[in-house]
Amino acid sequence: MKQGLLAAGGVFVADQITKLWMLDLVFDPPRILTLTPFFNLTPVWNRGVSFGLLSSHQDWMPYILSAVALAISIGMLVWLRRATPGLLALALGLVIGGAIGNVIDRLRYGAVVDFLDFHISGYHWPAFNIADAAICVGVLLILWYELFQAKPARQTS
Repeated sequence: MKQGLLAAGGVFVADQITKLWMLDLVFDPPRILTLTPFFNLTPVWNRGVSFGLLSSHQDWMPYILSAVALAISIGMLVWLRRATPGLLALALGLVIGGAIGNVIDRLRYGAVVDFLDFHISGYHWPAFNIADAAICVGVLLILWYELFQAKPARQTS
């Protein structure tokens, strides 16, 4: 459990520090900083979940999304307690830390602070943040673990 909690804490701290930095750098006043031909720092207030899904300007929506994220995080903490150190514990920690980082944004600002903007030939990947990246990597690692490393459960007849 220690490995997963360390990963969650590291993601949470890195996420919150970068968001505070970006709030000063690109959100106030709002501006786009072009760093490379394919990468910008762009201010985006994401009122939904991944890729802006379920975005709504309803006052209660951040609380609903936060409650769902917290429930999922609690479930993953229970799973983490049973996980042995290694890939699965790391993956669960990444997801938990990222989810909590975005919950803090929703409760503090009513939206998630996104700023990493990758693009090529006019096509943009939706802006995201450190928490989003950690969640995606964590989910991919969980899938990898479950598909290729977990021992299959024995069937009883």
